[in-house]
Amino acid sequence: MSGGTSIPLSENGQVVLELRRDLSRKYKLHKTKIETYWRSFNQAQRRKCIKAGAANGVVLQHPNDPSLGNVCKITPEWNLRELTEPGSDSLLDLLEFEPPRTSTISTTSPSREMMATRNLRHIEDFRGGFTLFLDEKDYGKHIRFTAGHSIRDDPQMQMLLRTRGLVPQEMGEFILTRQIYLLQSLIIVIDDILEQGSQTKANKAPKSQEATPNSALSKITPPSASRKLNLDDMISVSRNQRDSADLYLNSLSTEPVVLAHAVNFAFFSRPELVPDEKGRSLPVHTYKYISGAFFDAIHTAAARAPVLQEIANVCNLEYNRAQAHFKRHVQTATGLKFFKRFSNSHDNAGNARVGLKGDPTKLAKGDRQMQFMLRLCQTETTVSKAVEWVNKLASLHENNPIVRDELEEREYDALVDLYDIVSFIQDVTPVISMPSLSRKSGQQFITKSQELEAELSQLKQGIDLLDFALPIDNLLEPGMADGALKKLDHYIVEKTGTKLGFLYQDTIEYCLASIQRECQKELDKIKPPSQGGEAGYIPFPETDDRPEVRVQQRRQKEKTRPTQASIFEIAPTKTKLVTDELAALSLQTFKVSAATAGVFSTLFDKSQARGSVPWTSFESALAELKFSVVPKFGSVYTFYPPETVAVNKSFTVHRPHKSQIEGYLLPIFAKRLNRLYGWGEKTFVVA
Repeated sequence: MSGGTSIPLSENGQVVLELRRDLSRKYKLHKTKIETYWRSFNQAQRRKCIKAGAANGVVLQHPNDPSLGNVCKITPEWNLRELTEPGSDSLLDLLEFEPPRTSTISTTSPSREMMATRNLRHIEDFRGGFTLFLDEKDYGKHIRFTAGHSIRDDPQMQMLLRTRGLVPQEMGEFILTRQIYLLQSLIIVIDDILEQGSQTKANKAPKSQEATPNSALSKITPPSASRKLNLDDMISVSRNQRDSADLYLNSLSTEPVVLAHAVNFAFFSRPELVPDEKGRSLPVHTYKYISGAFFDAIHTAAARAPVLQEIANVCNLEYNRAQAHFKRHVQTATGLKFFKRFSNSHDNAGNARVGLKGDPTKLAKGDRQMQFMLRLCQTETTVSKAVEWVNKLASLHENNPIVRDELEEREYDALVDLYDIVSFIQDVTPVISMPSLSRKSGQQFITKSQELEAELSQLKQGIDLLDFALPIDNLLEPGMADGALKKLDHYIVEKTGTKLGFLYQDTIEYCLASIQRECQKELDKIKPPSQGGEAGYIPFPETDDRPEVRVQQRRQKEKTRPTQASIFEIAPTKTKLVTDELAALSLQTFKVSAATAGVFSTLFDKSQARGSVPWTSFESALAELKFSVVPKFGSVYTFYPPETVAVNKSFTVHRPHKSQIEGYLLPIFAKRLNRLYGWGEKTFVVA
């Protein structure tokens, strides 16, 4: 190729190839359902599906509709009249059509015709540039001839131009743009067809009574400086945090709606969705990331389950995790424009590296909420500084509560997560005189957990769960969530030698044993030999950290484990689930008003469309049972039961986003009430 400069496979060329593979696999998985549903839909149902995936629901009315500018020249066939006409299979024909993989794409593309007959032109100047459409290796590759050279100097390029395997870059850009738009539209419409036609999701959840504006919003406040806790209080708080984390992990493995919600949040908060320094971002609907998002959702929940210097370092580790989790959601939601992704740069876990574009005060000038949130995202914001910004955020929400409603749900959840650890550290520090962070001592759990994180991060790209999670909401269909969890469980056992739950449980047990050993060494130093001093010290056994040896050791240990599952199990057996549920049932019943019975009926309903419960209604229901409610810090509330309730344990929970208990939160609230008090569907009867 004389005089030509080859540019690597273009971003758009890569995207087309990935989207093509995604669509092909997705359509093959659900072809029968898609065809059956689409042919059974009336025109109104078809229009709803087509418009659901479009920006603001706006789609061409007909092929020549000029209302969307050049869209009618690029994808004229994507219009409501032709796609939704009763009896028409135009959409199914598009799904069946496999975009050519050779030069015929440039011969048959409508882009050529539109440029010739309807004056379709690109705003950029591509003179001297050409685009190749050969095999996948060269699909969408750009060729540019340097000064003093032209295509006439290259016989090979002249031949490709004559056979339409090479086209002017302007036309090539239109061809790629057209393919991306059509492929993405087809991928999205499959989701909408499956959702509208699915028996699992066909019955929409009934709308609940809207809460009042004042009750719909809650404020986050920092821990009160005057609130002093003793060690027993801190143990109780710690156990509550542990129980909440354990129950959430259990809900992921037993409630498809909770699992689908977590995977969706992980998928749509991928760092790759943040534009890089050149403004480029990867398309949302690239399904090669679904399996990784599923892995992240399960892995994150399992990793949360885990005494003075060690506690300080572990608290700092959890703060860093919560801060990174919060940043992940802010940078892909309301704060997207304030971050940039560094191309070809990744962190230790293999995630794309993302950073702020500048100083938060200058970036979000005039938007105080965003300024405070961006400060909380900065790695240099320590726990003590985080309290300051949380305080300012709380004051803002108190004076202007409507601002908080602008946050996306996943941002709010991540903010609550961050606040939990900040509050805990602030509370525990004066109780046990916790030292500051140390990079040298008290590193048992830090070191081991980081080693495990590094090992697991290498596995994420190797798991394929698309047969169950394509699209993600397919996890709501019978057997899909269970199948995905079992396949992930088997994959981790195959690669690491044991289950994910035992990886974390063994790490915790190893670290606790190490801490006990260090404590014993210190005690032995102050004891005389006659009382079992240093002479009685037995060294702790060393371990072989080579990967192959480590995996083999785990497999050997697996043979000697007790039959019961790990407390951090991700795929519990049906027998265990039934046993746990029966053991938790209480014989106590309550005669209540119809409104209160309706609240608990919604909570304990096991159908997919179980409605929603306003926070005010939940408070009123517990008040009718004579529970007392104490607003604690931020959005945290603790409900204390009366003596008439058999179990004398308090119930602490965060008021949810927009003060609505709905979706994935319903089974979580129900499980917590069931585990604490043994309540179920038959506990409440109308008086």
